[in-house]
Amino acid sequence: MTGRICQEAERLRLAAPSPIRDLMDEVSNMKKWYDDIVSFCAGEPDFPTPEPIKRETIRALESNDTHYASSYGVPALLKIISERIERKTGCRYDSAGEIMITCGAAEAINNVLFSFLDTGDEVLIFTPAFITYKNLVLMCGAKAVEVPLKWNDNYMLDIEMVKKLTTERTRAIILNNPCNPTGAVFEESDLRKLCDWAKEKNLIIISDEIYADIVYDGKKAYSIAAFPDMKDRLILINGFSKTYAMTGWRIGYVAADRKFMDSLLKFHTYCTTCAPTFLQSGLAAGLADEETQKAVDRMIETFARRRKMALRMLSECRNLRYSVPYGAFYILVDVSETGMNGKEFSENLLKEKHVAVVPASAMGAGCESIIRISYACSSEMIKEGLSRIQIFQK
Repeated sequence: MTGRICQEAERLRLAAPSPIRDLMDEVSNMKKWYDDIVSFCAGEPDFPTPEPIKRETIRALESNDTHYASSYGVPALLKIISERIERKTGCRYDSAGEIMITCGAAEAINNVLFSFLDTGDEVLIFTPAFITYKNLVLMCGAKAVEVPLKWNDNYMLDIEMVKKLTTERTRAIILNNPCNPTGAVFEESDLRKLCDWAKEKNLIIISDEIYADIVYDGKKAYSIAAFPDMKDRLILINGFSKTYAMTGWRIGYVAADRKFMDSLLKFHTYCTTCAPTFLQSGLAAGLADEETQKAVDRMIETFARRRKMALRMLSECRNLRYSVPYGAFYILVDVSETGMNGKEFSENLLKEKHVAVVPASAMGAGCESIIRISYACSSEMIKEGLSRIQIFQK
């Protein structure tokens, strides 16, 4: 008798496996056989977590701070986040009921979309985009509507395209500023127009600000929370993975008006109950140490130097074009003049030169000839990997 016991749920069939994670697994397997692999795949700082955070987390663990926390999170960390948001944006989120700690920003995105999307809803996503957004929207039974941003505009927001693609079914707009994978940092004037449109059409803006502190050349990443009268239609997502080199710690958060929080808390409670208590306590204590911020400043200064090196070396590749990033730690590169698309370029580069880059075809329509390079790795790896790319692309 045939049954459904081993069949995947229909909602999962709508989503594609992550090509980035698949590529990272392939690179990991190759490293067992080759010792010269250079990987530009992961958006993961190669720095250690700041010492005060590690030290205070060990102390919390040894103090047996290992039991359940409130599903909202540890009060000390909630208070710090509330103060930071208000200091940066002027908008106050109450630490008792308007902020929730999650297992990374990834869980935060998941919670938000599953809490507020119904079948048939539409969500506007600026592309090229972080692949998680589209796939989670599809898993919710909603429709992911791409808002394609233009290479020639350095991937700045296109408000007229937003207006054109908004329908009666549009429920939300997902914004990632600075953007993965483009490195774009959006202009204040464009963000203001986006906020005005959201208010006019009664839309939610889901603002992923995980890279907000990693900017270059005097740019500023404006939070949607800083714009007037946006709190009641904004769900803000952030975390500590990128800025504090804590990708494996899985600590993120959602900040939202109290009217949103009951739904978010309900989903979070059944999903993870709470983020690990001793990690939250250690992070809160470590953030209070001035050495933590000094470590972050040094890391961002290093990213700026790596970015400069990577752009210089890419400019020496006559068959490659790149889009200049002003935030995060990614560069999009057009490989069409090599006669290959992004997938072919990526596969052949890994096979022949042992350099791993991410084809951007899954990040949005029209990205078939684009690859993504992460410069979150060491300067030595950047120099070696791009030297091999210079030879390969000729």
